[in-house]
Amino acid sequence: MSILVLFFLITGLGLIAWLSARMRAARFRRASKARFSSLPSHFGGFVAMWTVLPAAIFLAVWASCAPGLVTNRVLTEPAAAHLPPPGFERAAILSEARSIASGDGFGTPTPLAATLAPAYAAAQTRADWIGAGVALLLAFASGAWAFTRVRPDFRARNQIERLVMALLLAAALVAILTTMGIVASLLFESARFFGMVPIGEFLFGTHWSPQVIDPRDPGASLGAVPLFWGTFFIGAVIAMFVAIPLGLMSAIYLTQYARPSVRMWMKPLIEVLAGVPTVVYGYFAALTVAPLVRDFAVAIGVRWASSESALAAGLVMGIMIIPFVSSMADDSITAVPAAMRDGSLAMGATQSETIRRVLLPAALPGVVGGILLAVSRAIGETMIVVMAASGVATLTLNPFASATTVTKQIVDLLTGEAEFDSPKTLAAFALGLTLFVITLLLNIVALTVVKRYREAYE
Repeated sequence: MSILVLFFLITGLGLIAWLSARMRAARFRRASKARFSSLPSHFGGFVAMWTVLPAAIFLAVWASCAPGLVTNRVLTEPAAAHLPPPGFERAAILSEARSIASGDGFGTPTPLAATLAPAYAAAQTRADWIGAGVALLLAFASGAWAFTRVRPDFRARNQIERLVMALLLAAALVAILTTMGIVASLLFESARFFGMVPIGEFLFGTHWSPQVIDPRDPGASLGAVPLFWGTFFIGAVIAMFVAIPLGLMSAIYLTQYARPSVRMWMKPLIEVLAGVPTVVYGYFAALTVAPLVRDFAVAIGVRWASSESALAAGLVMGIMIIPFVSSMADDSITAVPAAMRDGSLAMGATQSETIRRVLLPAALPGVVGGILLAVSRAIGETMIVVMAASGVATLTLNPFASATTVTKQIVDLLTGEAEFDSPKTLAAFALGLTLFVITLLLNIVALTVVKRYREAYE
């Protein structure tokens, strides 16, 4: 029985439970004139939730455990004795047998996979029926128990509120536990890396060449300073050089000069930039901006300009984050009390003087917070630098030269056929941990600045 069919069956049971409990509650309400603490719909919702939720939780757990149980059952077959030792080849044969059993196989299967496919199909069918039977039995049992609680003195509304609060808490914990899992995986793999490479050589070394690593001294080729500099140069210098003036000036125009009709259509058009997929920006940078930057460099006499320059990636990244700067600056300028602007104009200041000497200083904390959030977004960008930036790690101030970033190197290190426990591959986790700490600190500083701003003007 498929999960979709089982889901509809459990949902139907929940609907039946809701109707039955509601009818029973309505019946004893009609038989008594006393005031009740819950409505019939509360009783129906309580029974329906107890009918659906336990079965749904079991199905989620079973869906994650069943593949392993099915594989273990297949490994007990006599034909499984001919499988190779645990490793990639063994996993590939079992995966092929699973695909054949589910009808998704293609091409000519290996003989051993074709032999194991019937065992996989039988074990999977058995697991599906076990899961369906237990889920339906659990739905019936928990629903029946909840139905027996439908009495005049039962506070169903309070129970529903507790269940809803538990669901909201679980939803909040998903994000927290996911973040903790990410941090734990980064810390664990980074600790393995720093066991091979001294942390000082990694953070302060100036030579990055993971393609050629000396086993006796891997840290000599894994100095990350060029990566940090390239990330800062592209994401925090060139991109901000584009985004801050354009974003701030667009916010000033929309809040102080534009007519309401112009603002109504112009502001959404600017914010559309935030919804464009980053891969589109990457194509734009690689196919349009990079050749233009190279041709411009050649035209002004720079003969050694690279087609994968830091300037090309930084320009497109700056365009991408204009909405972040513009939106935060717009909100900050709008939040400045109108009395400050009116008082400046009443004292004889021009509109430009009011903006420059009153509104911008008052809105500066919010603007700075938006800029810091935009910087953290820029230095974590991947697709633009993967498609437009170079893989060569250099320490240079020349925007027409090749440059690389942390995210570009993470992608390069984790693709290919390198061993997972080698310093080259584990360096990606150390880079990811460093980038995570940097962006976290930037976000904390930005949110602190914005919080202080809101407290000052609310």
